[in-house]
Amino acid sequence: IIDGSEFRGHVVVVAVGVDTSGHKHILGLWEGATENAQICTSLLEDMVARGLSTDSEYLFVIDGSKALRKAIRKVFSEHAPVQRCLAHKKRNVLEHLPPQYHNEVSRMLSAAWNMTGYQEAYKALTDILAYLRKINPSAARSLEEGLEETLTLHKLSVPESLRRSLGTTNIIESCFAAVRSHLSRVKRWRRGDMVTRWLATALLEVEKRFRGIRGYRETEKLALSLQSRSQKTTGQVARGA
Repeated sequence: IIDGSEFRGHVVVVAVGVDTSGHKHILGLWEGATENAQICTSLLEDMVARGLSTDSEYLFVIDGSKALRKAIRKVFSEHAPVQRCLAHKKRNVLEHLPPQYHNEVSRMLSAAWNMTGYQEAYKALTDILAYLRKINPSAARSLEEGLEETLTLHKLSVPESLRRSLGTTNIIESCFAAVRSHLSRVKRWRRGDMVTRWLATALLEVEKRFRGIRGYRETEKLALSLQSRSQKTTGQVARGA
């Protein structure tokens, strides 16, 4: 799970990993002026330099940032599976709609993403897309952008219990909230290196209180699904070559 946040004028991008036992780990952070592709790439390359294997299969959960998407493709390949944060996607769609549509469309989106199978969930989303095109084309375009990546967990046949944990970037956003609480008394943020040191220290303190994610018993199934997907992708690429 990768996300960025602003701390006193400094943007920090943080990566949190979940292992096959369902335990969470702070993997890295990188500080910059904005959440651009170079900052995101530097974070991933730093993680690789410190031992994260690019040969292993990972699921990346992001908020839809184009900079993050570009960095993932560059460091881990264009075939790396990405799950778009459902909370961000819903929020983006609703921002285009008048308030009287919010509850209805929110329920429709939640119902679609809560469906078990990929095909039925995709059909429900395309029905919502058709509905949005009639009432607000901008909202429809917002949903259409990255729609397939909101269903990556469905494609991997991830059980609902684990989808609820990995379908959003809430894991890392809760880290940011805890970090802000830890650093609430810090009033003077002088330089970027100070920001990085304080945030790293706070994140490591937060990590000590991490609990296993909900649906952790299904993480082994996810790992097997990722491995199977990788083998199919490798075969398709080889045949294409």
